[in-house]
Amino acid sequence: MRVDVIMPQMGESIAEGTLTRWLKKAGDKVARDEPIFEISTDKVDAEIPAPSAGVLAEVKVKEGETVPVNTVVALIETEAGAAVSPSAPASQAGAPKGDSRAPRAAAAAAAAPAPRPAPMPAAPPQAAPRAAGGASIPRASALAGSGAGVEELRRVRSSPVVRKIAQEHDVDISSVRGSGLGGRVTKRDIMALIEGGGVAARAAGPPVTSAAAGAPAFAPGERVSREPLTPMRRKIAEHMVLSRRTSAHVTTVFEVDMSRVMRLRHENRAAFEQRHGVKLTVTPFFVKAAVSALKAFPVVNASLDGENIIYKKDINIGVAVALDWGLIVPVIRNADDRSLSGIAKTVTDLAERARSRKLTPEEVQGGTFTITNPGVFGSLLGTPIINQPQVAIMGVGAITKRPVVVEDAIGIRSMVYLSLSFDHRLLDGALADQFLAHVKDTLENGRFPEIL
Repeated sequence: MRVDVIMPQMGESIAEGTLTRWLKKAGDKVARDEPIFEISTDKVDAEIPAPSAGVLAEVKVKEGETVPVNTVVALIETEAGAAVSPSAPASQAGAPKGDSRAPRAAAAAAAAPAPRPAPMPAAPPQAAPRAAGGASIPRASALAGSGAGVEELRRVRSSPVVRKIAQEHDVDISSVRGSGLGGRVTKRDIMALIEGGGVAARAAGPPVTSAAAGAPAFAPGERVSREPLTPMRRKIAEHMVLSRRTSAHVTTVFEVDMSRVMRLRHENRAAFEQRHGVKLTVTPFFVKAAVSALKAFPVVNASLDGENIIYKKDINIGVAVALDWGLIVPVIRNADDRSLSGIAKTVTDLAERARSRKLTPEEVQGGTFTITNPGVFGSLLGTPIINQPQVAIMGVGAITKRPVVVEDAIGIRSMVYLSLSFDHRLLDGALADQFLAHVKDTLENGRFPEIL
């Protein structure tokens, strides 16, 4: 018997995925739950396990191809009794966090063919987003009942991310030439249209700079090599360009004395690791200080939606993790409800699973504020780009010992520069400075009574 291996839907808003690398080739034997290929989506990179044991009989999708979810990417010729039971649980998300098999089991369940859902009751009609010139962008559901042609239906069908970008930039999505399956409009298409200043989108690579800038010219005999951007690099490029175009970026910088925090860390690191099983780094201190400031200035935890301010009741802190192949920002959910040790455990777990491609889409979305730490590589300070749709991001520089004036005397202190890039559309300089001053005060006064 042959079992279909499908492109899983890694999150509700994910409509497609890029197959970045095959870990097995046609003819190889595979075990059930053994990773057989890697994918990259708008939210996360992941290894996808085999839904059953057997032999990889046929590979249908090549490396680098982007296909819709539920597309059959390969076929496995199963061994006797090796097929996946149709009664297997649809999700293993409820497995204990300490069980390292949970992410892989969840991915395996996602890869298995899902039963056809029962018809849902009709939802109340929603107002269609407005396009350029005041006309509304047609929805696929509305067109389906109006006798619209197949081509028009295919163009309008797109992911929520694409529709949101189109709405923000007053683009009539039905007029965009799609390069996806069946003419579906992809994020690459809509970004190419916007970056090109209205030029019709083509099925070319996504722009990372202005489309008006021509390709660099190379002199004859010049020693160069050309490599395509990885899917993750393309997504980072798109996200960064979108953020710079969306937010009015301003950066403020504070100098902070970390001597008390470093002393607390040194005095408690051994007992902390013995009790909690993880190392005590400086990151949890920055997270706790940021949480305290976000409580005092909730507008920094907000986002903009047109002419409305959306105040977030939850404080979800994204912590940027540098990978060998890019950058990802897993999220510490409800950070305000966690102790210092709880934050330390979560940060360690998320970072380890980010580097082993074991994060789920839910763990890299929903952040309300981001912390990035280029200081681990020696950078003194930086001006990071805001992680949309957030309105601020805090950068942490290297902690270095240097002479400073302390009560009219020269002393050696562990100092760090903290930068806050903020969206001037919502936050003014005075409020941003007050926010960062609150972070500074929390760190310098060492207000961490629950360290153990």
